[in-house]
Order: sequence, then C-alpha cells, then structure tokens
Amino acid sequence: MQNAFSVDVEDYYQVGAFARIISFGDWNKWESRVVTNTRRILDILESAIKPVKATFFVLGWIAERHPDLVPEIVSRGHEIASHGFCHQLVYEQTEEAFRNDVTISRQILCSQSQQEVIGFRAPSFSIVSRTPWAHQILAETGYKYDSSVFPIYHDLHGNPNAPREIYTIETSAGSIQEFPPAVIKILGQNIPVGGGGYFRFFPYFVTKMCLKTVNKQNLPFVFYIHPWETDPLQPRIPNAPLKSRFRHYLNLNRTTKRLKKLLNDFNFTTIKNILYPKE
Repeated sequence: MQNAFSVDVEDYYQVGAFARIISFGDWNKWESRVVTNTRRILDILESAIKPVKATFFVLGWIAERHPDLVPEIVSRGHEIASHGFCHQLVYEQTEEAFRNDVTISRQILCSQSQQEVIGFRAPSFSIVSRTPWAHQILAETGYKYDSSVFPIYHDLHGNPNAPREIYTIETSAGSIQEFPPAVIKILGQNIPVGGGGYFRFFPYFVTKMCLKTVNKQNLPFVFYIHPWETDPLQPRIPNAPLKSRFRHYLNLNRTTKRLKKLLNDFNFTTIKNILYPKE
C-alpha cells in the first residue's frame, strides 16, 4: 500500500512549543539551520532502497528568506504545499488574518515552485472544532486538501471526534479533502503514531507495528517530520518550559536512523498522489 510522506519545513526556533519565548519579530535574530536540515532529509529520501517522493509543507516566511530552497525541493521531484506564512496557530487568528496568511503563503510558493499549490497543513495542527471557518477559507483561496485535523486529545490541538481516515469536508466554496495524521484506536482512545515527537518518543518497533496495523485496515497513512528533528546539534532555547524542552529535544540523535528504517519498511509517495492519483 502507498502511504504519504510529508515534511513540515520550519526552523527549530519557530515551533509552537517556543512561541511564548521567541516572537515572530525575533526570528531574524536566530541562526537559521533549515536549509541544511531540509537538504539532509532530501538526501535521506533519495537514498532509500526505493527513493521516496514526498510532500513538503513549506512555511512562507522560510521560502521568502531562502528563495532557492523551494526550487531545489521541486527539482528533486517533490510536491510543494503550504504551512502558512508565519506559523501562527489558526485558533489564535481572526478569519481575516488566516485568509491573508494562507493567501500570501500560497502566492509565494506557487511563484517559486511553478506548481499549483493545493495542500495546506496548519502550524501545530491548529485547525480544531472551534475554527469551523478554516476549511471554507482554504477552499476559497485555492486549496484542495488539508492535513491539519489531528483526531486526538492534546493540550495544543486536536479533535478526537474527527475521522481517522481520509474524508471530504463540504463548504459553500467547494470541497476540501482532509488527510489526518496517522492514529490507531486502543481501548477506545486514538493514539498518535504518524510522526513528529511521537516518532521520537515511541521505540521504532512500536511505530512500525502501529503503522502496519493501519495498513492492515486497508487505510493509507500520512507520516510527518520536521527538518530540525534530524539535527541534534541545534542551539538550545534558553528558559524554555520543561515540557517544551522534553517534547522538542527528546531522541533527536535517533531520528535519522529511525527514519531510514521507516523508508525501507513502508511504501511512500506524495499526498497529492494518494488523493488525486489520476492527475
């Protein structure tokens, strides 16, 4: 079965866990490592037994400041999608601010990639039950699919009542396909197994077993990772809360090895190829 591999292209200091410490206006003060780390992932994808094409959800702010990065990702055969412009939580934005954010990001990415950018992933999966307008705005601004609704309980995001499989959301502006990150149901609870900090927290054999369980249910899954997760030497953020430090730095030195195993244990392609195989 073909599954979707995705990369959220953002730098280590831009993550939601540090948003209360590092403001958007201070981003330029930090050493950027995103280009080097993204290239590392590109190389890992190419070196798999079956080279993998992936979907890269690129932050518009990153694309604007590193204008050669998106064209390089495209030249290596991957899909470009949007991660918004300034990595702000959707549920902390007004509808107008969200519309501006996703519109500007898409314009930049379309121009740099020379592709139609049809996919979106909200920063920190922050499309939740209290943002019912988000999918409508995505449809109005040219997006065809989203991968933001995480069907779990979490202190920063999540909608545990949302479907675990691919589904369609109808809006007055058109339909949006939703492809949620992978979860499995255990004792009535959805357990996240589709990447990010969960990939670093669980032993690899647990991740592999859970993802195979999803495929045995005849369902494709979407896996996600961030470039900074392959960078154990990244600068440490001072004064970060203990929980944020734990989530961010846990097992960074094991990510690359686990990632290479994952790419050889499962079949992957882009999200676009899963949702629209005939296009």
